[in-house]
Order: sequence, then structure tokens, then C-alpha cells
Amino acid sequence: MIGTAAMICLGIGLLFNILGVIGILRFPDVYTRLHAETKMTTFGTIFLSLGVILYAGGMLIQTDDTQYLTLAIHTTIAVIALAFTNATGSHAIARAAHKSGQRPDPSVVDRLAEVKGK
Repeated sequence: MIGTAAMICLGIGLLFNILGVIGILRFPDVYTRLHAETKMTTFGTIFLSLGVILYAGGMLIQTDDTQYLTLAIHTTIAVIALAFTNATGSHAIARAAHKSGQRPDPSVVDRLAEVKGK
């Protein structure tokens, strides 16, 4: 049961990472690429880490080996560090891109301008 939940979390994390890489390759400007990267890092890594923690917890229950507890604790510390640094790093990159003159690509469809124009 725990192994199945761990595999599902690993699959979801892998899916987020794959979609994030596709977003980085396909999006037109630094801001939308940064958005894809941030979602990939946040959700992909959190789900992958949750899968590792679930697996380590299941193995700890089965074997009583403390190395799995150590793995779960280290993974939890890494996720907490990621939660604090991911948003700050993304903000710094976006601000640096803005200060260097990078402008977002114009939208193909601007519904707000269409409504205001009427």
C-alpha cells in the first residue's frame, strides 16, 4: 500500500518535471520559461520527495533499519530548503531579466484591450 502511494507520487513528480522541461523549451520569453521552471521545481520535487519519504517510511516499518529514517529526515530538510529558496531565486532571476531590458513577448490575443476598445 505505501509502496503504491510512493510510486504514484514519484510518477506525478516525474510528470511535472517532464511538463516543466517541455515548457522551458517551448515558451517564448524568460518570464514564461521561469514560470514553467518554478512549477516544475516546486511541484515536481515536492512530489518526488514525498514518494521518497513514503518509500523510506514503508521500509522503516518493514525492516526497522534507521538508514531509512535518516533518508526521510534529509529529504524533508531538502524540501523545506527548496520551499524557502525557490520563490526567492525565481524572483531574483525575473528581476534581473527585467533590469537587463528583457520584455515579455506580446500576447497573441489581448481580451482586456478588446473590451476596453469597445
